[in-house]
Amino acid sequence: MDNNTEKMIARHLFSQHEDNFEHASYDCEMAFYESICSGNMELVRVFMKPLVSEGCGVLSEDPIRNMKYHMVVLAAIIARYCIKGGLTPEASYSLSDFYIMKTDKCTTEAELRAVHIEMIEGYTNKMRQQKLAGVYSKQIVRAIDYIIRHLHSRITLESTAEHLKLSSAYLSRLFKKETGITFGDHVNKLKIEEAAALLLYTEYSDTEISNLLGFSSQSYFIKIFSKYMKTTPKKYKKQYDIGVGIDK
Repeated sequence: MDNNTEKMIARHLFSQHEDNFEHASYDCEMAFYESICSGNMELVRVFMKPLVSEGCGVLSEDPIRNMKYHMVVLAAIIARYCIKGGLTPEASYSLSDFYIMKTDKCTTEAELRAVHIEMIEGYTNKMRQQKLAGVYSKQIVRAIDYIIRHLHSRITLESTAEHLKLSSAYLSRLFKKETGITFGDHVNKLKIEEAAALLLYTEYSDTEISNLLGFSSQSYFIKIFSKYMKTTPKKYKKQYDIGVGIDK
């Protein structure tokens, strides 16, 4: 690296320091990519930020070009994370190329933000389909998909069966036969997995998470959390807290 380049980088870093600029938390960023790979759209929405927001570096002085650069970087990273998560390279790269081409045609911030959301939802849905395909029958795939899309509300066997146009008794038997656990246990397992991520990567309290995930009470949430995680929410956060830029 020549002296001129080093001086330019030094000036850039000094300018960011003077502006009190800090990049977004690495751990939160990783949690966002992992939530896409999990196929859990509700969790993705928790970690998803606007295309250019606080913590994003400036890649161009032109606002539209800056957003486009960020989109290309984001598409490249998501594509590779999803390949690691099980999506075939051809499928993942094809999606990336598709969204980058759409990005290139955008002329306004509104258009870019719409493509940003479309890309994230597209990859998340693709990963959810990937994880369920070939593992369960079509009916159970639809049931699990329904659960994932409604994790932030109260989910019952009856409401799910009604949505699928099946009897509750039949869905209950089929669910246990194919997954090895009851419908209710599967719902709680997914809710607690999301709760654990929210405890580590957000500032939500256990009370807020209990409400967000549709538990009937905080005490019931703590009981179910302890059943699956072998500890209480507060102890879990204290034990695994990796720091997300929260003042302590």
